[in-house]
Amino acid sequence: MIKKIFNQKLSWYLALPIIVINGWALLQIFQYFGRIITIAVSATLLSFLLDYPVIFLQKHKVKRPRAVILVFLVALVIILVLGVILIPLLLEQLTGFIEKFPSWLASGNKQLESFDQWADKRKLPINLTLWTNQFTENLSSQLQDITGEIISFIVNTLGRIFDILITIIITFYLMLHGDRLWDGIFNWLPNNLEVHVRKSLRQNFQNYFIGQATLACLMGVAMTIGLLLLGAPFGLLFGIGIGLMTLIPFGTALGVTLVSLLITLEDFWLGIKVLIVIVLIEQAIENFVAPRILGGFTGLNPVWILVSLLVGAQVWGVLGLLIAVPVAGFVKNTVNYLRYYSEFN
Repeated sequence: MIKKIFNQKLSWYLALPIIVINGWALLQIFQYFGRIITIAVSATLLSFLLDYPVIFLQKHKVKRPRAVILVFLVALVIILVLGVILIPLLLEQLTGFIEKFPSWLASGNKQLESFDQWADKRKLPINLTLWTNQFTENLSSQLQDITGEIISFIVNTLGRIFDILITIIITFYLMLHGDRLWDGIFNWLPNNLEVHVRKSLRQNFQNYFIGQATLACLMGVAMTIGLLLLGAPFGLLFGIGIGLMTLIPFGTALGVTLVSLLITLEDFWLGIKVLIVIVLIEQAIENFVAPRILGGFTGLNPVWILVSLLVGAQVWGVLGLLIAVPVAGFVKNTVNYLRYYSEFN
């Protein structure tokens, strides 16, 4: 018995270098065929998201081809309408934010200088000026880099019309005939592994992205309404920004903190009000809505989630951040299954 366990562990240790080498080879392939893989992955994710309303219509006795065409056309109309209405508004607010940001920094420095003077009069050992000057300089450079990347990303996305058209076509094909494609891929796997992989893929990808997309929409709408009611500047930009960051684990907390800090630079008390309100909104959604939507799909330790996000960002940028957690969850479940299967068979 001990010898058997030792041999099993030894086989796993010997397999580790091979797994690392194969992983490195896959990274090289991803980088070489990055554009093609990005189109394929984007189309697959879109087909996953649109499959739920298709299944809903099928349950109401609508044949799949008609359901696919109907859902696809409705999705296109929604995207076009949102693009025509929202994108110009967001670009306008983003431009206004970039123009006003230097004055916000100056206002924040004045508020901190006033606080330092107040503390000095009361002989309190507090001096925030030096630290805040360094912090605001770093924040300014980081935000300029981020906004520059966002603008270039939007321009590049709009410039790749051909890639967008190909993604739309592949998405439509996967919605119509995706089952045949997946069956052809899964048929190469052993029967026992095929069942597990199908279940794990659905759990870690389709359900995860449906949950995250729903949560992001809800968070974005709630944050935007809250910011607009408070009279916060650039409420639409900040609210939708927090919603988009919700697609990434830990992104909501980062977005809430960043937005609160930015608004505090211009108006301290408004920033405090914004912080209180959006934290309450975030906690309400995270504690009461998110568990019902997301459940426990990945079962990953938070440390491994952070590692997977870092790896995903390094390998694939924004798309890597979006798919890092479900990929890590799928790998974890598959490795656990293979270990379990090898031990008991």
